[in-house]
Amino acid sequence: MSEIVLMKGNEVIAEAAIRAGCDGYFGYPITPQSEIMETLMLREPWKETGMIVLQAESEIAAINMVYGGASCGKKVMTSSSSPGISLKQEGISYLCGSQLPCLIVNVQRGGPGLGTIQPSQADYFQSVKGGGHGDYKLIVLAPNGVQEMNDFVHLGFTLAFRYRNPVMLLADGVIGQMMEKVQLSEYKKRWTDDEIEKISGSWATTGKKNNRKQNVTSSLDLVALKQEKRNIQIQKKYRQMEKKEVRFDTYRCDDKIDFLIVAYGSCARICSKTVELLREKEIKTGLLRPITLFPFPIDEIKKYASQVKGILTVEMSAAGQMVEDVKLAVNGRTRVDFYGRSGGVVPTPEEVYNYFIKNF
Repeated sequence: MSEIVLMKGNEVIAEAAIRAGCDGYFGYPITPQSEIMETLMLREPWKETGMIVLQAESEIAAINMVYGGASCGKKVMTSSSSPGISLKQEGISYLCGSQLPCLIVNVQRGGPGLGTIQPSQADYFQSVKGGGHGDYKLIVLAPNGVQEMNDFVHLGFTLAFRYRNPVMLLADGVIGQMMEKVQLSEYKKRWTDDEIEKISGSWATTGKKNNRKQNVTSSLDLVALKQEKRNIQIQKKYRQMEKKEVRFDTYRCDDKIDFLIVAYGSCARICSKTVELLREKEIKTGLLRPITLFPFPIDEIKKYASQVKGILTVEMSAAGQMVEDVKLAVNGRTRVDFYGRSGGVVPTPEEVYNYFIKNF
């Protein structure tokens, strides 16, 4: 049986990366995710598994190192927090355009600008809508606790190679800094060169193998029709993700609910208590937690929109970001409202309850 330990969310990301057979981590320190790289440096996985851990000169350098490793079919990753992820956007767009798999971790902090080192969920648009240039998408996984920080590292690598696409693990400062009991995954060996050739040989730049032509990874094509064909093919891949990879969880939705709360990450944990407070007042309320922010659980929200009197979206952002996708899914079938805190302020279950009672 795998180990059960008490660990901080950021520390678990590092441990999970080692156990997932990660080949390389390239990052740059920024609060509140610096413990990821610090833990890796203390663990010295290069002595244990051969995993490379490198503090790059900058966030821009780090994401381009990820591009290099990914182009060779290696399991590579980076991590940062909001302003650092902004600096990586050009490289992320290149990775998507070249169809290269990797894992990107964002432990969000408040903005805009340098903002604060306190937690936030205001990077939703940047993560889900594509913060860089061009028509691209990331698979975005939103953990709501330390156990899922572990689990989603392994899932993230699986999905990245399944679709040849970057995967983002979108956490927030609460989950990155909190400590919980976690069951660590078993160790996976790093892929050998032969295994990489078998898994990724059709595209990875591993040199000429078995008399085949050399592989080239690039997001550039100066012939318009060829670049359009590439874009169409990539968009088909995103539609496949939407069919096969939607993930969500529900809480207290088994009976015929009258109201629905939609929240992800740490806000979902907070809102589960709000649901209980409302249930005590005999207000039948349930919670839907998107686990994949892209692909978004549109069909499930549509289903509830046809039966509930109203939906409340709760986020740690000033104006609301995910609420726009909820409204698009609902398409006018029922009322959609938003409650949020920003600047690093974390809402309490009672605050959400009071807002609900006052406005619904």
